[in-house]
Amino acid sequence: MEPTNVYAYKLINRKEYFSPGHRACQGCAEALAVRLVGKALGRDTVVACATGCMEVVSTPLPFTNWNVPWIHVAFENAAAVASGAEAGMKALMRKGRLPKKRITFLAMAGDGGTSDIGVQALSGALERGHDFIYVCYDNEAYMNTGIQRSSATPFGASTTTSPAGKVVPGQITWKKNMPEIAAAHDIPYVATACPSYPLDLVEKVKKGARVKGPAYIHILSVCPTGWRLPPELSIKAGRLAVETGVFPLYEVEHGRYKLTIDTGKLRPVTDYLKIQGRFRHLDEAMIAKIQQRVVEEYERLKKKVKMTQGD
Repeated sequence: MEPTNVYAYKLINRKEYFSPGHRACQGCAEALAVRLVGKALGRDTVVACATGCMEVVSTPLPFTNWNVPWIHVAFENAAAVASGAEAGMKALMRKGRLPKKRITFLAMAGDGGTSDIGVQALSGALERGHDFIYVCYDNEAYMNTGIQRSSATPFGASTTTSPAGKVVPGQITWKKNMPEIAAAHDIPYVATACPSYPLDLVEKVKKGARVKGPAYIHILSVCPTGWRLPPELSIKAGRLAVETGVFPLYEVEHGRYKLTIDTGKLRPVTDYLKIQGRFRHLDEAMIAKIQQRVVEEYERLKKKVKMTQGD
C-alpha cells in the first residue's frame, strides 16, 4: 500500500502551479490530479492543454489558474503542440538565443482528446521520440460537452450517447487500453496513476519528467457529475477502482512492468460499480461478465510483471 506517514506528504511541493479558484465541479478528482501534476513538475514547465474540462474551468477570459506558461490548443493536437514547443525551444537554446536550462514540456488532455481525437498526434510524437511528458486525465467520457461516450468509457456504463435501454444496456465495447498502446511505442516510461494515491502519482510524474524521451501517464480522474456519485465519494471511488483491479496502478520502465500498488486479493467489482449511477442498470449477468474480464486482464498484467522482472 502507499505510504501514509506525515513526512512523506511533507515532501510534496507546497507551491501551487494550478491555483485555487477554478470552476471545476465539486469533488472533481481531475482538478486534484492536475494540481498534483503541477506540484510534481514545478515552475520550469510549459503546458499544452487540449480543449476540455480543465481548459474551460481554469481559463475564463481574462482570468487563469495557471502559474506556468500555458497554451490552449485544439482538442486533437496537445501532443503535436507540446512536441513542437520542445523542438523549438531546444533549437533556440542551441543557437544561443535562449539560455540553456532544463524545461519540462507537458501535454495534457482528457480521454477523448487522447484515445479518440488525439491518438494520431500522440502516436506521432511518441514515435519521433520527443522529450516531453503526456498526461491523460481519464474521466471515461466527453464530460465537458454532455457526458458522451468515448473509447475509454467502460463496458456497461450509461452515457448520453450510450444510454442504458431494454435492448442495448449502455456501453457495449470494452475500454481502450491506452497505456498499453503507449507502451507499444517502446518509449522509456509509461504509468497509470490516480489522485486517490497522491504519493504514487507524484512520484510517477517526477520519474516521467526525468527520463530522456517521451513519457506517458494515464490518470484515472473520477467525475462525480458524469459517474453519478456523491462528490464526497470521489477519493473512495478511485481507491475502489484500484482495489477491485478495474484500474491497476503500474509502470512500464524501459519495457519492464511493475505493480506500484499491490492490494493483494482483489475486491469484487460490485464494490466499485454499486456506488455509481452510471452502472445501476446492470444485471447479475453483466456484472459477472465485467468481473471475469477484470480478473483476466489483471492476471495478464501480473504475468507481464513476472516475465519482464525476470522472477
